[in-house]
Amino acid sequence: MESPQSLRSCAITALRSLVAFAWIAWAAAAPARADAPLFDEPARAVLLQIASGEIADGRIPGAVILAGTVDGISAQWVVGNRMLRPRIEPMTADTVFDLASLTKVVATTTAVMQLAERGKLALAAPVARYWPAFGAHGKAQITVQQLLTHTSGLPAEPPGLGQASHRATPAALLSNIAGISPVAAPDARILYSDVNFVVLGVLVARVSGMPFDAYCRKFIFAPLGMTDTGFTPNPARAARAAPTTPDPHGMRQGRVHDPLASALGGVAGNAGLFSTAADLARFARMLLRGGLADTDGAARTRFHRARILREESIDRMAVPLTADASPPWRGLGWELDAPLVANRYRLPPIGAIGHAGFTGTALWIDFVTRRFLIVLTNRVHAINGGDAAALRAQTLALLSSGVGPVSPQQIAVALPDSHHALEQAARPPVAAGPVRTGIDVLAARQFGMLAGMRIGLVTNRTGFDAHGQRTVDVLLHAPAVTLVRLFSPEHGLDIDADEAVGDSIDGSSGLVVHSLYGKTKRFPPGALDGLDALVFDLQDAGVRFFTYETTLGYALEATAAAHIPLIVLDRPNPLGADRFGGPALDAGHESFTGYFPLPLQHGMTIGELAGLFNDARHIGADLRIVPMEGYLRSMHFADTGLGWLPISPNLRTLPALDLYPDVALLEGTDVSVGRGTPHPFEWIGAPWIDGAKLAAALNGVLDEARFGPVDFVPTESTYRGQLCHGVRIVATQSQRMPGRLGVSLVATLHALYPQVFDFAATRDAIGSGATWQAIGRGDAPLALRSAMTREADAFRPVRQRYLRY
Repeated sequence: MESPQSLRSCAITALRSLVAFAWIAWAAAAPARADAPLFDEPARAVLLQIASGEIADGRIPGAVILAGTVDGISAQWVVGNRMLRPRIEPMTADTVFDLASLTKVVATTTAVMQLAERGKLALAAPVARYWPAFGAHGKAQITVQQLLTHTSGLPAEPPGLGQASHRATPAALLSNIAGISPVAAPDARILYSDVNFVVLGVLVARVSGMPFDAYCRKFIFAPLGMTDTGFTPNPARAARAAPTTPDPHGMRQGRVHDPLASALGGVAGNAGLFSTAADLARFARMLLRGGLADTDGAARTRFHRARILREESIDRMAVPLTADASPPWRGLGWELDAPLVANRYRLPPIGAIGHAGFTGTALWIDFVTRRFLIVLTNRVHAINGGDAAALRAQTLALLSSGVGPVSPQQIAVALPDSHHALEQAARPPVAAGPVRTGIDVLAARQFGMLAGMRIGLVTNRTGFDAHGQRTVDVLLHAPAVTLVRLFSPEHGLDIDADEAVGDSIDGSSGLVVHSLYGKTKRFPPGALDGLDALVFDLQDAGVRFFTYETTLGYALEATAAAHIPLIVLDRPNPLGADRFGGPALDAGHESFTGYFPLPLQHGMTIGELAGLFNDARHIGADLRIVPMEGYLRSMHFADTGLGWLPISPNLRTLPALDLYPDVALLEGTDVSVGRGTPHPFEWIGAPWIDGAKLAAALNGVLDEARFGPVDFVPTESTYRGQLCHGVRIVATQSQRMPGRLGVSLVATLHALYPQVFDFAATRDAIGSGATWQAIGRGDAPLALRSAMTREADAFRPVRQRYLRY
């Protein structure tokens, strides 16, 4: 084995030679469908920049990236080197990769599904039917399907795998696996396990009467023309394999990296398969073609249009069989994902399938847009162990950003069997804690205050009760109550739009949904005619510029003008109602994103805000608040036990919501706040930012959060489809001073990039002219903090008058 100095020398040589060895190859192919465009020229250049950056940072030696549609390969990139030590070899399009866990889906899952189609294997049957010894030690009832979905309860790997594994015979290792005990009950939870797929490989061999590798070669790879795919590559294929890491026998090139598969002689159901990007493209297109092969070359005459799988088998791989668990959901073998489209992070994880491998490989297949993406690296060959996660995520985002949004209805059309899972994904969660919100208290009181009334309701998906029923449906079936009209705020009734929303029909109730974020943001004339009361049930964000608060103010004004009561069903302040502060909106600067001169975080519930608005603005509405029960001001949302649903398209998680009041001060500037990424409001960036420099500057002034450099490609909003450099933000203090983090972000960006950062665009979000001007002058952090404290102190007595908890 090389010394550390030798390894570093190789790495330096490799990086210096990057320009010489990195090249990009474009594969001509049939054009993509008009409704599923792939990379345009700017995007192709960005992808090369992404891959080259990952190589320069030492995360991967090189990569082969291939994208295509059901009709063929559309683009291919080959960049960097496949070998850094003991010598340097450039990456090539026909480089053979150790696929690691892609073996599970390409070989094992396909083989199991074929045998199930032929009646030789029943997915619902106990594994012990086909391997009797397996049934010992509490495993008698584990089924084949539970192995495929990682719900068997078996451990991730067999006990004792490690130092002695190379001395164990395959027969002894399989005997050990047959004798292990579950660590969880079947179907209790998803527990990703290599053992599951080793067992499945054994079943394929036992049921088919053929060695596992021979079966896969005959019934999968040969019919598909996958001539470079198989276990234990021959010397010619091993010579163009991307090496992984050295072992006592030398560098593993064409020898399996996975220790379990290695102990089984390189042939196993969990790992051991080798392949190329071109071969994987044939496999992906087969799945997109409903199981039909479309080979070329010598294989065409014998296997052209051979059926590898039935369509119904592919459907079962692509729809959730673990939807009762938290995402990621799994089908048979595959992990499920949202389609590769711009709004993918807002969609339930249905429509596409994917899988990754430990060595740095990944494959996604999208049944909605009928496209696929292959990213192959040997990241473990990098000296520091490498990391392909950033390349995968950025490439996936770049491909997705070029395709417009899709709806759950389009997913259901592409995958008809997904209807149940889509409905389940849309169903509000049930409560499991001490707090009862206004709708639950109203129901417990038998809806007495609404008896005999014709009512309207302002709500969206965040309005639901402790049993997971929408407030719409609860009131629709309430005794002696007639719900006749619905109104929705920004983002619409389903919280899935980031633009103006028109009127619509609620499919469940059949009622018209009148948009309050369309041509007008107020209640139009006559909107409340014929109503005896208007009910308001929305989950607020606890932040001054969140527009549901302005919609509340407009509801107060409209009901006062119509001379009907406004009944507010109270809900928690998700940030905690015991903290308030941050820069306060100047009087006279009210707008749709600032209904009242509040500090950044007001520390009030939606019901308390209603009382403040009604009195302080002299609206004079007949305001009736249904308070919560069991609620304490100090509770953050997670403490309440209430079910959580995204309250806007990019406020999907509680960590994002926690950072939202601070990071959203950058909204409207030339900085991406992570919209269209997996982590909105947790990542910020721009093409012109130096992430490491910004992280170092922020870590130097703040102790209530940690910052690390990150690169990302947003699929929507600012810098859509462009590579951004920036920082990931992790809050380290739950009781930090409101606004301090956000003001520091603005001040640091303004100081580092005064000629680029659009500081002027932060004026409205900051709200306080004094604070904004102080940032512009470069005032010290202590002075900025003191100014915000004074503004919070001025709000304290006003707030105090309306607190109910």
